[in-house]
Amino acid sequence: MPTLSEALYQPIPSDPTQEDASSSELPGLDYDTTPPEPPVLGAWYKWTFFIIGSALLLPWNVIITAVPFFLSRLEGSGHLHLTFSSYLTTLTTVVNFMFLAHATFYAKPTSPARQTRKMILALSALTFMLIFLTFIRLSPGTFAFLVLLNAGAQAMCCAYLQMSVIAVGSLFGPDALQPISSGQAAVAVAVSGVQVFSAAASLWGIPREAIATYVSDGTAEAKSAFIFFAFSTVFLVVCAAVHRWLVATPVYQRIARPLEQFDSTNPEESSGLVAHETKKMRVTSRIGAIVKANMIYEIAVSYVFIVTLSVFPPITASILPLNPAIHPLLFSSIHFLVFNIGDFLGRYICSFPRLRIWCAHRLLILSLFRTLFIPLFLMCNVQKPSSSINTSPLINSDSLYMLILLAFGISNGYVSLMCLMSAPSIEHNPRLKGRTEDIDTVATVTNFSLVGGLFVGSAASFGMKAAICGCNPFTG
Repeated sequence: MPTLSEALYQPIPSDPTQEDASSSELPGLDYDTTPPEPPVLGAWYKWTFFIIGSALLLPWNVIITAVPFFLSRLEGSGHLHLTFSSYLTTLTTVVNFMFLAHATFYAKPTSPARQTRKMILALSALTFMLIFLTFIRLSPGTFAFLVLLNAGAQAMCCAYLQMSVIAVGSLFGPDALQPISSGQAAVAVAVSGVQVFSAAASLWGIPREAIATYVSDGTAEAKSAFIFFAFSTVFLVVCAAVHRWLVATPVYQRIARPLEQFDSTNPEESSGLVAHETKKMRVTSRIGAIVKANMIYEIAVSYVFIVTLSVFPPITASILPLNPAIHPLLFSSIHFLVFNIGDFLGRYICSFPRLRIWCAHRLLILSLFRTLFIPLFLMCNVQKPSSSINTSPLINSDSLYMLILLAFGISNGYVSLMCLMSAPSIEHNPRLKGRTEDIDTVATVTNFSLVGGLFVGSAASFGMKAAICGCNPFTG
């Protein structure tokens, strides 16, 4: 019976997207000990991975972008209104972290294709359920409970979805991981763009001089949330259809076949499951060595999101416009859009070979330098409920704040994606030389470290809230 490494890493034609008459047949299993060249993907395959990647963080971006709507329904609830965004980000990252750990290290091997399809459809159903919250009025406690429950369920589905997509994408190489990651950022831009449009539409017709004193009754926020909840639901259904097309292609069958679970009653197909079980046992026994060998990448990608989630959106969403002609709702919507544009640009830059940084130590330095953004944001016009004295912020410009936010997003996208691309790269990660069978494991462990950074960063946001309001964020 062939080994897993023989099945996983058989070199393929230089352009697998150009199929011939024999492309539907599985290639031979003669193993070459030299590292295989990563597959050269055509445009259709890159766009497919781009769309599927959009499904990974679409639910997260929709929920985060809907924070103004959630807060509008929690108005007058005291400390719940003050810290709800921190509760939301902490819950989703904790649940995602726990279930991603289960999916990575403990879950029974299953078909990535089947798991991806189920999770995308489950996410579309959960997002659709949020639409009903825009039509009904509930008590703040009940509303918060339902939102958190839905967010937790989506985080669980995203964990298993991430595991499947990243594992398969790593087998196709950096040219697949880059569009997967860019798709996550692009959909965030689209969702926040819809939010800006709906927020601007809700304020249309209000005199310029009255905008500063205009107090929303929550209708504008509800309309905005309805639009991008509906958009998210439709797009996730489209993602499921695109994924179904990808799985049916001969290229996918050739590259991802060893990761798929086959019918154990069929002697020929059961070997795939046995090989995967054998690999699971081997990976479990060597997971400590894998983590230690790639520690620099793991720390770098974790710290990127520790910094990001500690201030965005719990702190940045509380920064008010200095220009009285700009309504806070519109300003908050634009701030989400600016960050997401920056995040997308950072990930897009990684598609240019000359602009890539593969060195683990340089990526770690860039990640640590992002700490400087925290004091910069605190110098802006942060709303401080504990103080009734109006003082001029050190950074007394809305435009300068947006430029800082844009740089914050670019660095977030670039450094995180380069870590995800570098760690499982046979060519650029010297710690992986000669161990081609560990590529998908290194990719999933690095992604697990990313989620760990989200968890720590969201928990740290409570401390940031306490520093700003000068109070206990759990009691108000």
